[in-house]
Amino acid sequence: MSKILLLTAGYGEGHNAAARGLHTALSERGADAEIIDLFALSSGVFYERSRRDYLALINRAPRVWAAIFTLIHHLPLVPLTLPFLGKMRRTLAALLAEKQPIAVVSVYPVYAYLIRQLFPDPAARPFAFHTVVTDSITINSVWHRAPSDTYLVPNDASAAVMARAGVPRTKLRVLGFPVPPRFSRDRPARPAPPPPRVLYMINAGHDQAPAIVARLLQIPGLHLTVAYGRDEALRQRIETAAAGRPVELHGWTPRMPELLMTHHLLIGKAGGATVQESIAAGTPMLITQVVPGQEEGNARLLFENECGALCPTAEALATKIESLFAHDAAGWQQWARNIARLARPDAALQIADFVLAKE
Repeated sequence: MSKILLLTAGYGEGHNAAARGLHTALSERGADAEIIDLFALSSGVFYERSRRDYLALINRAPRVWAAIFTLIHHLPLVPLTLPFLGKMRRTLAALLAEKQPIAVVSVYPVYAYLIRQLFPDPAARPFAFHTVVTDSITINSVWHRAPSDTYLVPNDASAAVMARAGVPRTKLRVLGFPVPPRFSRDRPARPAPPPPRVLYMINAGHDQAPAIVARLLQIPGLHLTVAYGRDEALRQRIETAAAGRPVELHGWTPRMPELLMTHHLLIGKAGGATVQESIAAGTPMLITQVVPGQEEGNARLLFENECGALCPTAEALATKIESLFAHDAAGWQQWARNIARLARPDAALQIADFVLAKE
């Protein structure tokens, strides 16, 4: 059985989501796939603290993060951190010696630099090394400053950006973002509107969520579903804002693909996994927040293909929803056709087949 290592990190949910989607697809194809977070294995308490600090920074000080993102893009700063990652490099070397993989797939860019340190001559490397780029369009150069056998990108626009940055076209493969294979088969039927079915995924902006719920429930006939995660206090605030009006509530749930595919619109922030799963589901998106830097490209992908819009306030959301579903939902119908052209719901299986074919 082919052994594949999937290297991820918890700095943003998109990396872990990509690793999970690939793990499922590779397992279905008969491979022995294993997800490894080297930061968790080698950094312990520091890793957990740095993850919290990262999330706090992008949510509370997005302009500061934008400046850091730009700095990393223009200056080769990552190699300067490598002396501090000695334990991680040794952990990776030990894992490679123990597991003897036929391929390593990285969904987080730092690992390419460690692989280069361990194997300065790619020809002497005993496994294939592939990088799955989890961002769209605004792709930081940190993704391609260190070598990879191939760069697997989510869409043509992202491939064009990387080609202009100097990545050889022969190393680029447009195979999509590895959403769970569930999106590619046994898809539930999406009922035709009316009523419009709107899924509100609260993954940021908790403070404004009750006001958004209260305003959306004023739209006649709207079916509103709210996914609030594990925050039970937020659930109570949502129930209070609903004031007895019907709203479907979900905490953490493995049914997110089904919810996406059976709703007409998704409301949420422009995270990589969220946007890509929305596309795979064929569900246009109203974006409430865009973190400067990598999320800008995710939002642009929807805006430039006319299947999403930025609606940062409750009133903007309500106004846009009402316009999309006016005149027999003509606006939404056009958005649905547009997003269908972007969808690659079987991307994880396509990537799995590509990786295993290189065995």
